[in-house]
Amino acid sequence: MYYGGTELTKNSSAKFQLDCDRVEVSSDDALTKLSAIFGLLGCEEEIAKSVSNHLVDSSLSGVESHGVMRALQYVKQFQSGFMKPDATPQIVTCDNGWEAVDGGGGVGIPAMELAYERGMLQARKKGVSVVAVRNVGHTGRIGAYADVAAEKGFMTICMGGGNRKIWRQVAPYGGAKALYPTNPWAIGMPGGNDDPVVVDFATSKIAGGWLYAARLAGAQLPEGYIIDSNGNPTTDPEDYFNGGAILPAGEHKGYGLGLLAEIVVDALLGEPTTEGNWLIIVLDIEAFQSSSAYSRAIADILTEVRECPPAPGFERVEIPGQLSRNHKRQCDGIVAVPEHTWQQICEIYTELSEGIDRSDD
Repeated sequence: MYYGGTELTKNSSAKFQLDCDRVEVSSDDALTKLSAIFGLLGCEEEIAKSVSNHLVDSSLSGVESHGVMRALQYVKQFQSGFMKPDATPQIVTCDNGWEAVDGGGGVGIPAMELAYERGMLQARKKGVSVVAVRNVGHTGRIGAYADVAAEKGFMTICMGGGNRKIWRQVAPYGGAKALYPTNPWAIGMPGGNDDPVVVDFATSKIAGGWLYAARLAGAQLPEGYIIDSNGNPTTDPEDYFNGGAILPAGEHKGYGLGLLAEIVVDALLGEPTTEGNWLIIVLDIEAFQSSSAYSRAIADILTEVRECPPAPGFERVEIPGQLSRNHKRQCDGIVAVPEHTWQQICEIYTELSEGIDRSDD
């Protein structure tokens, strides 16, 4: 265990981190505990394993906002009926050159995994494919799916959102009220002989998961990320949960990307029924360029980026996605979970095992 203050900060790589008391848990122990919890809640064994693997992998990759802590959210949503624990994703459309996956109202991770698998299968045949994902709960860390696809030689573009009637989180640029969700994008490119290049970002200045993490820890946020219900700047996450809003990333630029995602996945795909809809575009690199030519070209690009002199305060210029891979390699299968989070997970496991109902908590 290590200790720090209770504060949400940015490290030298501009990644958020929660400074708090932590407990070191092996990835195997975390997987076992989470899989058991989801199974006790009614998930099929393969679904429970899929969701648990995704959350633990996100924590191992240093993306705490979408890691083990999300299990607490999923438990509440299963018990409240917002998500269906026994749901299994199904392919429901196979015509007009695109496919759709219906998540059955369950957690969205298995549906996204199926959608990317189908997208890669069709892109291998046709060069390009489009897959929609509907009727799902939280879909986890979307950059993880892009990374897997890039490792297999596919470029992917993914955007999500749509359910602004439930998830009013982000204010438009110049606005003082939350109107739509954080509407993330993920784009992944094969790295040739290098690791994939993956960008995964909310169109808000901070992912919603970090607000939940800060609230759980009783932490303050850095300045400039959220506003209160009156549109005034604040650092208290409780102000966000009491009618405030997250500001858009990059001001008008993030606002534009977020609004486009909202339009695409609502107006184009139809009104979401659970948390949101998703649109995934998959391209087979070899349909556009030979693998050898592509590898040479991207090697030149990445070499130039890495050789760029670092600005004051930086050690080097990082390739998008590299920090997460480095974190996973360095942590050696150990997840440093906030102590309060792990304590709650253990309590939930005990209570579910003993048949205690927490649905009204």
